Formats: sequence, structure tokens, C-alpha cells
Amino acid sequence: MQDFPIDTQIIDWSQPGGTKLHLAGVIRESIVDGPGWRFVVFVQGCPHHCKNCQNAQTWPFEGGYMTTVENIVNAAKANPLLNGITLSGGEPFTQAKALAVLAKELKKEGLDVMSFSGWTFEELRDGANDENCWMDLLKEISLLVDGKFIEEQKTLDLRFRGSKNQRIVDVQKSLASGTTVLSELN
Repeated sequence: MQDFPIDTQIIDWSQPGGTKLHLAGVIRESIVDGPGWRFVVFVQGCPHHCKNCQNAQTWPFEGGYMTTVENIVNAAKANPLLNGITLSGGEPFTQAKALAVLAKELKKEGLDVMSFSGWTFEELRDGANDENCWMDLLKEISLLVDGKFIEEQKTLDLRFRGSKNQRIVDVQKSLASGTTVLSELN
């Protein structure tokens, strides 16, 4: 991951207009983090600590920088070539409330939203509550790459995934059916 900060100016959080995001960095154009041209947001902080994680620098909940949803939306809107946004990390679901706001705003701009998580879809769905806001984020994303990276199952043969245990879940079909529906990208 390269770190391209988005508006690292001092932000007065007491003023209206800013839902906070704690980021490790962004990549403004990627073709490897989901289908099509993607804007990738790497959140700071991860509780999973997968062995040989490619983004271990995002594990600490300290570090990184703060920005607003509005800043990310404006940066993504500036690129007419984008097909979507990918939420990565760190662990996106540790910032589910703010990322749900971001996802909703970017969907209004016609962008598709995909996320990675070390938790499985079932863990997120069944563990969702008003405090963690996991369901708020799940309702806004189309695809979820779920499950921890497992070094012993590492492979370079799968699209958008690093280990064989990880799946690409069609989140909206899964929520509608009540069962886990895998994407055709699997």
C-alpha cells in the first residue's frame, strides 16, 4: 500500500460537516483490489493480526491520520474513470458507522462499494448490533471478501484474495435470502 493522504489539514471536529475516518492511506486508482477501476481506502487499526499480513502497518489503532467522509467522497468524485471503492485495512468493520456513511454517499455517485474483512460474513451478520453498526455497513456494500488471511492457505491463484479460506460474498443477495451467497467472482 502506498500512502496518499487525503486532506491532512487540521480539522475542527466540533464544526458540522465531518464524519471522522481514521486512515492508514488511500490508493486513488487500483485494478487489483476489486473489479474495475477502484478507489481504495485503507483504514487504520485491525484486531486480527494475521500472520504475514501484507498490511501489518495498519494494525495499530494509533498512527495514520484523520480525515472526513466528505474529503474521500470529493477525491473519488474527481476521477470519472472509477467503477467503485474498496474498503480495506486494517479492519474496515472497526469503523463501520463512518464507512457506512461513506458507502452511502459514493453509491449516490454511481460507485459500487466492496469491502474486505477478517471476520466472516456470518460473524458480521450475526454479531451486528446498534453499537458496532456492522449491519449499516453491510447494507451498503455489494461484495465482501471475508475471513482472515491464513498463511498456510496462501495462494496467488484467486482473484482479490490471498488465502483459500477467503470468499467473495454477494452481500445484498445474502442479506435478502438469509443464507450466504457467493459472488460469481469466486
